Amino acid sequence: MLDARAQFPGATLADLYDPLSMPPALVKAHQALDRAVDAAYIATEKAAGRRSPKLGSDAERVAFLFERYQQLTSLLPVAKTKPMRRKRITPKSATAKDGDTAC
Repeated sequence: MLDARAQFPGATLADLYDPLSMPPALVKAHQALDRAVDAAYIATEKAAGRRSPKLGSDAERVAFLFERYQQLTSLLPVAKTKPMRRKRITPKSATAKDGDTAC
């Protein structure tokens, strides 16, 4: 990645990382780095006897990293998280409760 950046000595980081004009050499360098990091995470998890993480998107990578961070820093075992379900909101009853007075 550093070699790819060095090809553009006059460019600022803002210029290099503009999503509309990022140099293809830098895009390829980042993709290669992502693959290498993913491979390292997968190998580490397998060596530790844990399931291989799914790292197909940035969101999956971030979720994996937060889960590992929680496992490494928590004194308690990490509970499996389930996707949140939306609760149905019901309107409050129009009748007053015992002892309530209407204003």
